[in-house]
Amino acid sequence: MSEPFVATYGSWKSPINAEMVIAEAVRLSSITLDGEDVYWLEMRPQEGGRYTVVRLSPGGQATDVTPAAFNARTQVHEYGGGSYTVAGGTVYFSNWDDQRLYRQESGGEPRAITPEAKLRYADGVIDERRGRMFCICEDHGGAGEEAANSLVSVDLEGRQPRQVLAAGNDFYASPRLSPDRTRLAWLTWNHPNMPWDGTELWLGSLADDGSLLDSRRVAGGEAESVFQPEWSPDGTLFFASDRTGWWNLCRLSDGHVESLYAMEAEFGLPQWVFGMSTYAFASDASIICAYGQKGNWHLARLDTSTGHLEAIDTPYTMITQIRADSRRALFLGGSPTEAVAVVELELATGECRVLRRQSQADIDPTYISLPVPVEFPTEKGLTAHAFFYAPRNRDYTGPRQERPPLLVISHGGPTGATDSTFNLGYQYWTSRGFAVLDVNYGGSTGYGRAYRQRLNGQWGIVDVDDCVNAARHLDERGDVDGQRLIIRGGSAGGYTTLCALTFRELFAAGASYYGVSDLEALTKETHKFESRYLDRLVGPYPERRKRYMERSPIHFTDRLNCPVIFFQGLEDQVVPPSQAEKMVEALRTKGVAVAYVPFEGEQHGFRRAENLKRALEAELFFYSQIFSFELADSVGRLVIDNL
Repeated sequence: MSEPFVATYGSWKSPINAEMVIAEAVRLSSITLDGEDVYWLEMRPQEGGRYTVVRLSPGGQATDVTPAAFNARTQVHEYGGGSYTVAGGTVYFSNWDDQRLYRQESGGEPRAITPEAKLRYADGVIDERRGRMFCICEDHGGAGEEAANSLVSVDLEGRQPRQVLAAGNDFYASPRLSPDRTRLAWLTWNHPNMPWDGTELWLGSLADDGSLLDSRRVAGGEAESVFQPEWSPDGTLFFASDRTGWWNLCRLSDGHVESLYAMEAEFGLPQWVFGMSTYAFASDASIICAYGQKGNWHLARLDTSTGHLEAIDTPYTMITQIRADSRRALFLGGSPTEAVAVVELELATGECRVLRRQSQADIDPTYISLPVPVEFPTEKGLTAHAFFYAPRNRDYTGPRQERPPLLVISHGGPTGATDSTFNLGYQYWTSRGFAVLDVNYGGSTGYGRAYRQRLNGQWGIVDVDDCVNAARHLDERGDVDGQRLIIRGGSAGGYTTLCALTFRELFAAGASYYGVSDLEALTKETHKFESRYLDRLVGPYPERRKRYMERSPIHFTDRLNCPVIFFQGLEDQVVPPSQAEKMVEALRTKGVAVAYVPFEGEQHGFRRAENLKRALEAELFFYSQIFSFELADSVGRLVIDNL
């Protein structure tokens, strides 16, 4: 192999181009088992971000179930999830365009089973005995009123009107039918709680007509988050609860909550979408489960009769969406060297088989940067966490006295987490000579309830401090160029980005993807699911209005003196375009270098291939102009005001 070229960091020629990143941007989710058949959802940027249900039959090829004219995606809570279910080969799904429920029998065409109305459905479970689906309904029919959520049942033939089973609370989720079809469990919660703050687990008996009797709360409360209720084959109700400070597995035994295995690990996740799963039953007494510790996930088998937890060796560091039967477990798995895939695990042998991978890219490992976990000191003597990716490209090295620019990434949520799974988008940057630091700031999940609650009342403070301290830590170690520190993020991560650029003086540039700039406007304009989210993150509004103003970058553009690029979907209902546009106009007026890239037809998070490509290349071009280095690739030019 020849000696590598010496070239400025950021200017390296990479085999990983934007077309490759976007072509491999298929998102896999929502695994379902129906007999021997395996189903999952694929979001395809090349088809305009359409979600399609895919079926894999034993020994066969994966085939699309939903026709091209349909998009199996629900708008409940805006973020969706739980958009389809399967029973006996018949698929039931929510269609994006009209939000009606459709029934599609094997080999047939979809037909609507709910009427045209301002109703949305999600998280369904089929009761074939009664010919009904139990699911969540979100009603947007009230003029000028907040949407109404309820637990309902829907006739599988579409001949009878929906039946409301439980209503009156702000939110419902996770209806789960007992194996003998006599009981129904579900979750519910009220403002200002988010589901990771406090939820209640309810249980009711089902009459022959599907109505609920004797409904009662059996677990959870204002300060306890219950996640994923699930019935064992013998009819025992299980769930995850963070009553100990960690989401651990429990069961309902003689009306009392019994812990199965106490561990400083997370067997649960923040319920941003419906249908999430971290465990499933292989038998009455055997649970296949995933748990997270310090940013990485592990697979195990839990014996419910003895409480023994046995590790299952896999190459994966991210594991979710677990489904199982007596022979196998299915899950989404990813690792630092493998993109997320639908994986089948043979329980008898421990052998893993990949059924479908998000990325088919075959990249020489000498171009791949592997994540290194970083623990760094932050405010109040605490420790925070991140993953560091050093620049890597076998063909290049940087000048002897030069250190690479650092791209600090603040994840969305903010109640969420990043992980170490292979990310071709990150490799796009590292293979060009950028270092990347993916931060799990205080408030992130995966480190227990106390770490998650660090952000309560402190959004815009703790997250920013952690991103700043993470960058400083790498600068002080000599890993990166302290004069070329960049921060980027989407949604809540965009807010952290804008706060860091406005209220701190560390970063030299930034990129905001549909980020929040005005907290007060967010409380007034956003959708129901998050309309009281900031009560905990910032404080109750309008009582704490002054705090909202003090932490909104839009009011302090006089403090912002470094270049920023903004990306925004014009149909975003979570963070409306006005948030970005006001910030852009303020920077233009002030004379700070700024670029604005709006996208028609995009919502909160981009899904169309051409827009994903444009955003990635525009961001790279922006940095090349700000830091004055030549690009090795030809990318579309960008108008940068005040440059």
